[in-house]
Amino acid sequence: MRFELTWRRADGARLPTALWRAGPGYLMMSSGVLGGGFGPRAWVLNAQVPAGYARTDPAAHLRELAAGLGLDGSGVGMLTAAQVSNLVQREDEGVHAAATAGLRVPTWAAAPAGPPRPALPGTINVIVAVPVPLSAAAFVNAVATATEAKAQAVLDAGFAATGTATDAVCIAAPAGRHTERFTGPRSPWGARIARAVHAAVLAGGRGYAAANDGG
Repeated sequence: MRFELTWRRADGARLPTALWRAGPGYLMMSSGVLGGGFGPRAWVLNAQVPAGYARTDPAAHLRELAAGLGLDGSGVGMLTAAQVSNLVQREDEGVHAAATAGLRVPTWAAAPAGPPRPALPGTINVIVAVPVPLSAAAFVNAVATATEAKAQAVLDAGFAATGTATDAVCIAAPAGRHTERFTGPRSPWGARIARAVHAAVLAGGRGYAAANDGG
């Protein structure tokens, strides 16, 4: 999983976008605002936006960015106010994970009910590439495994939280007839997903804490 870093001007700032050109033959399951859901996808964008991002059409914005990069077909797009140039990649026995970690607003998933908190930037985006075909159920299980590993890494990085309220995830695997059925954290491929995601998010979280990068 090789990312290209491109730059653009927005609101007077020079902002990066990380692009993975997966190419044809991939299935992806994602919660991204562009290309979310499950199906064939050929690329993944992780675009940095200003901390005061105010557009109400993020999917359209990501389509504009994709077109500007010459991308066509279906892909996945994510946004973050974290420093995309600090994207962290880790590999574990063939599984690749990439993460950008913005922890300005660390959050417990099951926070007590109460008045809504002010909307502030803060997002952890996780992208995982598995080198073997997965069944549909294994894709869902991989999302759960990656999310559990992310939460563990956030805690291990010193934040009293499981993530942020706007985190996104993308799982990518080649299409194929002979699919892996299990990706829970104690299955062979699930364990690799968990370790790779944990390592990437832990490094990103520690880097965020050290730099306090604002996203």
